[in-house]
Amino acid sequence: MTTEATLPSTSASPTARQVWTRTRGIALALVLLVAGAVVIALLRSDARHGELDPRSADPNGSRAVAELLADRGVDTRVVTTLDQAAAATGEDTTLLVAVPDLLTRSQQTRLHDAFADSGGRTVLVAPGSASVERLAPGVTADPATSLDSALAPDCALPAARRAGTAETGGVRYTTTHLGADACYPSERLATLLRLPADQGDGDTVVLGAPDILLNDRLDEHGNASLALQLLGSRPHLVWYLPSLSDTSPTGDDDERGFFDLLPSGWLWGTLQLFIAAALAALWRARRLGPLVPEKLPVAIRASETAEGRARLYRKADARDRAADALRSTTRTRLAPLVGVPVTQAQTPEALLPALSSHLHGDGQELHALLFGPPPSDDAALIALADRLDALEREVRRP
Repeated sequence: MTTEATLPSTSASPTARQVWTRTRGIALALVLLVAGAVVIALLRSDARHGELDPRSADPNGSRAVAELLADRGVDTRVVTTLDQAAAATGEDTTLLVAVPDLLTRSQQTRLHDAFADSGGRTVLVAPGSASVERLAPGVTADPATSLDSALAPDCALPAARRAGTAETGGVRYTTTHLGADACYPSERLATLLRLPADQGDGDTVVLGAPDILLNDRLDEHGNASLALQLLGSRPHLVWYLPSLSDTSPTGDDDERGFFDLLPSGWLWGTLQLFIAAALAALWRARRLGPLVPEKLPVAIRASETAEGRARLYRKADARDRAADALRSTTRTRLAPLVGVPVTQAQTPEALLPALSSHLHGDGQELHALLFGPPPSDDAALIALADRLDALEREVRRP
């Protein structure tokens, strides 16, 4: 009876179990990071729901100030498009722009043109550097925000003096308008500006922070008094909540790209994930110390190792590396035979003169053989190996 022996596999490829064992730590860390980012995003999304919305009773909403204004006979109307906001401006109207930075450049310019000569009041809530220069020309936002939120008025504006200390600390502004009221200074920069219009009784109020309008901050300090005086000077209040879904015509020169539509929190979260992944990869790839030779469980003949490496070189079409290996090994073996230290075997200036004197041959030919360019094809590589063998035999010949 003939029995067929089953040879064990000699493949060095890791099994699926080994791959999972090696990578499960990184996979678990990535899953936890993604889950954490999603949870944080959801929590922040819920917390910001209805922010500065006069219909919202959430802590960050503004329903309380709208109710107080209604008791004083001021009606509040919410608009969400630029067309509605531009059409609502007038002498008897206060226009509040909740998040001016959401408007594009052309939208900001169009809105400013609409309220500039309307004779009413416009309140800009915490506009940044780019938006305030177009919505309130002559006003510049300072890059550094206020360190304190509750500030003293320190100005002659009656509404600010009656309200007293209020939480206006946030973005700080400077202006070139000579008749402007600069109130609630933080390190000599105002966090509330009132800019009278060039003609008529209209004005523009630039507010450095939205705190005085929020439900959970309205009862702090003089926030309620200041908010009611700023928003209650006219019988009508138009509360403009800009949104990225506003389809009002704005011109073709200011189209938003994909990344402009993403909330900044998601962009920062993605960047944090990339940094965490890079740190995890660095942690897994770092060396814990010098390489240590490991004893193989079985003895492998040198010919098998050489043949396996040769197959790899051939598969990768790496004739240059194969030729370098052959030449380097030959130089290492020839150096002691001609009286050259092994440490200088790879140096042409040390090896070639000693080899030429021993063989009484041409130094140029030896240089091309031992230090020349890589062979161009497999036939040239085989010829190189034969010539190196012949040279070594000749040197060893007594």
